[in-house]
Amino acid sequence: QLQLVESGGGLVQPGGSLRLSCAASGETLDYYAIGWFRQAPGKEREGVSCISSSRRYYADSMKGRFTISRDNAKNTVYLQMNSLKPEDTAVYYCAAVRGIVVGIVSEYEYVYWGQGTQVTVSS
Repeated sequence: QLQLVESGGGLVQPGGSLRLSCAASGETLDYYAIGWFRQAPGKEREGVSCISSSRRYYADSMKGRFTISRDNAKNTVYLQMNSLKPEDTAVYYCAAVRGIVVGIVSEYEYVYWGQGTQVTVSS
C-alpha cells in the first residue's frame, strides 16, 4: 500500500522560501496523481497544486510563487514555495490517487494522505 511522508516545513520570514517533500513508499508514484493541500487553523482544507502525468496545476493564489515537481528516481514530489506570505501559514499535506487528475480537484478525490507538515510564515 502506498504511504506518503511530508517533510520540509518550518518557520520562515515573509518573502522567504521553503521546499516541501512528499516521499512515497510501498509503490511507485509513476501511475499516481499527487496533490498538495493545506489547512489553516479554523479554515477548510484547500487545494494548492497538483501534478498528474506531466501536467501541473496551481490554485490561483499560488501561481507564480509555487512550483510542483517530481523525481521519479526518488519516488518523491516537491513543492517549492517562494515569496511566502503570512497567509500561507498552514499544515501542508500531500495526497495521491491512482490515475489522471485534471486541475485542482476536491480532496475527496484523493485516496492516500500524508501526515502533514507545518509551515509558519512570520517575522
